Amino acid sequence: MIVVRTAKELEQQTGNSPNNVGFVPTMGALHPGHLSLIEASKANTGLTVCSIFVNPAQFNDPADYSKYPITTDNDIQLLEQAGADVLFLPSVNEIYPDGTDNLEKYELGFLETVLEGKYRPGHFQGVCQVMNRLLKAVKPGHLFMGQKDYQQCMVVKKLLGLTGMQGTQLHVCPTVREEDGLAMSSRNMRLNEAERKKAVMISAALRFVKQNIKPGDLTQLTARAAASLMEAGFKVDYLEIADAGTLELLTQWDGKRKTVVLAAAFLNDVRLIDNMLIS
Repeated sequence: MIVVRTAKELEQQTGNSPNNVGFVPTMGALHPGHLSLIEASKANTGLTVCSIFVNPAQFNDPADYSKYPITTDNDIQLLEQAGADVLFLPSVNEIYPDGTDNLEKYELGFLETVLEGKYRPGHFQGVCQVMNRLLKAVKPGHLFMGQKDYQQCMVVKKLLGLTGMQGTQLHVCPTVREEDGLAMSSRNMRLNEAERKKAVMISAALRFVKQNIKPGDLTQLTARAAASLMEAGFKVDYLEIADAGTLELLTQWDGKRKTVVLAAAFLNDVRLIDNMLIS
């Protein structure tokens, strides 16, 4: 695996075959979920590029940014074992040479007002700012992201349209889970042993919704699921059922509409998210 730190070095590795390049963007602290994206890229493209960059522009809480786990040496070893071809490991100055003040704005519409957009103001602007820069540097034909970040995938899809990068195909790959059902996440590294055991209750609450949803009113079902988390000590930002294609929040269901249940909750100071497609 070749490690590069600048866009110029990266272009030397990818410039000859951009349509056959697969790209897996990450913030490091890699786990099997990330490696499954590398595997998907290798199965569908000729050259797999992974990036590791902890993006300061997408953290609306500076303390959260400072606590994000950094495990670069281990990440490099995992990527080599997984067969990644190129690792793009840029500095903040490489991505934001003019700093992170007065950055461009993207018209994300409804997606920026609901769920993650509501509870993390500015977050998706930061996602778009870094993704636009990374995509311009890598110029991939294929982009691989995980379903765990469901709303983020929708934002990136919109970004591809806004920036005219329709030549990049987005592949949303299934969430990878621990044996007990917990969605794999870099943030799981911040959980202590007791918190780790309790964290599985988020996926259990989503599974409860999925198993008990019926046509008609949905408010009691989501309220019961959210209450189960609050009673266990979680601070719940949201637990909602939404249209799987638009993220319109639903209080009624006709039994046919494709839906997704999504949740975000704090366990002490660690914020965890998860989702499950229902129909």
